[in-house]
Amino acid sequence: MSSGLRPSQVAEAAGINVETLRYYERRGIIPEPERSLGGHRLYSEAVVTTLRVIKAAQRLGFTLDEVAELLEAGRHHHVATGGLQSRAEAKLAGVDQKIADLQVMRASLIAARDAGCDDLLQCAESDSCPIPFVQIATRPETSTL
Repeated sequence: MSSGLRPSQVAEAAGINVETLRYYERRGIIPEPERSLGGHRLYSEAVVTTLRVIKAAQRLGFTLDEVAELLEAGRHHHVATGGLQSRAEAKLAGVDQKIADLQVMRASLIAARDAGCDDLLQCAESDSCPIPFVQIATRPETSTL
């Protein structure tokens, strides 16, 4: 390969930094690039597209490991065994649960504000406190919100 993109060009085009590019390369998420006669890494334009796909998938809530698995499944055409469709469905269920949790939190905060609660301890001891202290204390932890 006599021409290609240098790491700084790839990083800029993909909106990442060079360290991230090299990390993805070490992890095998992107292929090791060709080298120039002088030993410089030279990447293809396809790598920029792959990096953009990685960042977009991460914005959708996929972890880097999940993105790597999706890319690998796509490369080997194993989409029926855990491709984007099934994984997106699972992510949607998680997002829906987070939305439901946030709606409960919002409603509780509005109720506390509207009730004039200004001291958590006094509010907790009041029969008219709208904050569900008992439910929060006994509910199993499902998220880190």
